[in-house]
Amino acid sequence: MRPRLISRVTGMGLEAVWAFKLRSLFVVLGVALGIASLTLIVTAVDGANRKAMEIVDMFGPNSALIFGGNFKKRAVGMRTLTLTREDEARMRDSLPGVYQVLPMRAKRGQTVKYGNRNYPDVLILGTTQDYSDSWDWPLVEGRDLTAEDEERGTKVALLGDKPARELFGDESPIGKVIYISNIPFQVVGRLMYRGFTTGGGGDIDNRIIIPLSTLLQRYNLDRKYHRALRVKFHEADYMEAHTENLRSFLRHQHKLGETEDDDFTILTADEVLRFLSMFKGGLTIFLGVTATIAMLVGGFVLANLFSISVSERAEEIGLKKALGARSSSIMLQFLVEACALTLMGGILGLFLGLGLGQFLSRLDILTIQFSWKAFLMALAGSQVVGLIFGLKPAKQAADLDPIQALRGDG
Repeated sequence: MRPRLISRVTGMGLEAVWAFKLRSLFVVLGVALGIASLTLIVTAVDGANRKAMEIVDMFGPNSALIFGGNFKKRAVGMRTLTLTREDEARMRDSLPGVYQVLPMRAKRGQTVKYGNRNYPDVLILGTTQDYSDSWDWPLVEGRDLTAEDEERGTKVALLGDKPARELFGDESPIGKVIYISNIPFQVVGRLMYRGFTTGGGGDIDNRIIIPLSTLLQRYNLDRKYHRALRVKFHEADYMEAHTENLRSFLRHQHKLGETEDDDFTILTADEVLRFLSMFKGGLTIFLGVTATIAMLVGGFVLANLFSISVSERAEEIGLKKALGARSSSIMLQFLVEACALTLMGGILGLFLGLGLGQFLSRLDILTIQFSWKAFLMALAGSQVVGLIFGLKPAKQAADLDPIQALRGDG
């Protein structure tokens, strides 16, 4: 087919798109919903991949986090205070490969005050020196907790980003005195903004760090047990072996028999990544099914409306064929109409998907990251729908007998 003829047929197809506005609107909207779902899948998966890498980097490839209690069993009445000070000391002294052990206890739901400002529901975390270094969590300003703070039980605090902003706004909190449950603490450091939620759904930036000895004394907590231990190893390449050694060590320390379950839970970067991969897989399947259904619905809308359009435009098609138009030209015109409509639906769906993604991202439901892959897949997906579902009505139009069509028998 000559380029000039192709250009003319394409122009006629685009004119028909504009002429049949209501039909065009239904097709565009039907395709747009499917492409919006497809866009949401691509951007959500890309965002989940990026967030997973951020979480793993934050957690540390050479680190393990141990909690008291076996979270995988979740038995009724499960003890969560099973990690002792003796576990911490012996782990630091005798477990191969270990170079740092950080004990932690916490009090949730505390109210913090500064001047006439109150900020409720803050996590107060008690720990020993070098919290920032242990968690690879940079300080925006100030200093970390020290061994002296722990030994003397000083009333000093590191602020997470959220309480710092709520209490001080843009003002530096360093050197200021805040009140935690009516106890004065001097702010010595501020942690960098991290920006994601914890496994329990809490905001990781909504915390204040104080010396463990101060927390135990002020809240009259049992000094024998720790809620969690953060352990760092020298060689990240041997984390699988380190984790097995750690599990064997704790089972021996807690005198557990061969048939008894662990009374602790060990988390490593690999396990965090494995969990996030499962979550991402479930998200992809759910959104994939939704997108497939939506695109099929859009395709069937297109096919049905175009089939009706062929019948309504039978005289037009018959006249064109009587004047010498080839069947291939008629078929091309209808395919141009279908692809033009699905292209518009694809562009609309792309923006709908990105808009919905941004809305869900602000609600902390999904993490969205736009990429050109989403744009290309939206355009390609829309054209596939146009070609597949527009082919049958296009062929139906091309096969019309011109004499019957002019009589209105098409």
